[in-house]
Amino acid sequence: MKSYALSAAVAAILAGTFLSCGSSNKEIKIGGVAPLTGEAATFGASSKQGMELAIQEWNDKGGIDSKKIVLAFADDKGDPAEGATVFTKLIQQDKVAAIVGPVMSKVALAGAPICQANQLPMISSTATNPKVTEVGDYVFRACFIDPFQGTVGAKFALETLKAKKAACLFDVGNDYTKGLSEFFRDGFTKGGGEIVAFEGHATGTTDFKAQLTKIIAAKPDVIYVSDYYNDAALIAKQARELGYKGTMGGGDGWDSPKLTEIGGASVEGCWFSNHYAADDTTPVVQDFVKKYKAKYNAEPDALAVLAYDGMNIMLDAVKRAGKTDGPSIQAALKATDFSGVSGHVKFDDHRNPVKSAVIVEVKNGKVVYRATVNP
Repeated sequence: MKSYALSAAVAAILAGTFLSCGSSNKEIKIGGVAPLTGEAATFGASSKQGMELAIQEWNDKGGIDSKKIVLAFADDKGDPAEGATVFTKLIQQDKVAAIVGPVMSKVALAGAPICQANQLPMISSTATNPKVTEVGDYVFRACFIDPFQGTVGAKFALETLKAKKAACLFDVGNDYTKGLSEFFRDGFTKGGGEIVAFEGHATGTTDFKAQLTKIIAAKPDVIYVSDYYNDAALIAKQARELGYKGTMGGGDGWDSPKLTEIGGASVEGCWFSNHYAADDTTPVVQDFVKKYKAKYNAEPDALAVLAYDGMNIMLDAVKRAGKTDGPSIQAALKATDFSGVSGHVKFDDHRNPVKSAVIVEVKNGKVVYRATVNP
């Protein structure tokens, strides 16, 4: 989600660290990274649970080659500097074989150079910024990327909502939100629509009325808000207070129970692109939802699903590799052909999965499936 590149000097130092085999005679240790505190804490909690469920299922079946799989989990706090610290610790001290995570692109862009320098495979569950896998060939992801997600939102607005005019509102200090709005803008105009306002706000803003006043004056049919759930909910409330009665949409950063808790009636009818829908009747989805609810007494969000799929993809690669060294796992990851809860996964040349997206909508206070959009 926001881009912070690690300096070349730090990466060079990290390149001198020892590679870890990540295993012993009795266990295989996998690192997990996600934010349990900070602006995306609900994302981290769901992701950790998804990872734990996947590992439990593997261990219940005997682990890998009779070795128990152990999760070494670290809270990145949604902060790139903290992310770099925990990635280094997982590799140097915990001696993990691979890392699943992180959630946010800005943290992934801090951790990816560390994995690349150490030839240690990582698969981010939900870092959607295209720059993440461009760091190097040891960096993979389980989710679709923002150019596709932004285009999906634009296509839905144009073709399903029949919108002719759209406005965008985003956090200028977050490359995820800024980039997603840019991709929506480009897709919407390419499809024949008109962007009547393209407004940014500073990170940490809680009063969006100045930007919303300008946007509403331009009379858009839809407002595309690419922010995370907290800001998106506040923006929806303030837009309604200013008299806006049209629809609002966004990206996967909206996927949190906090969206409806904070937004209430203001987010009713709003929609966003996502990686899966809990009410999808596909057997693999319903089986996962049932297992997750039984273990955690909660409905899984897309963060849980992608962390579960990401961990399963990584463990499947470790099993096929037959070894726990980085190059062997990396080669197995490249050859992935895996059916997960969020769809069938094969990696393209940039180690991004080619998969579909869904549009979900807030209806009667619940997020429900609306449509599927294919690549």
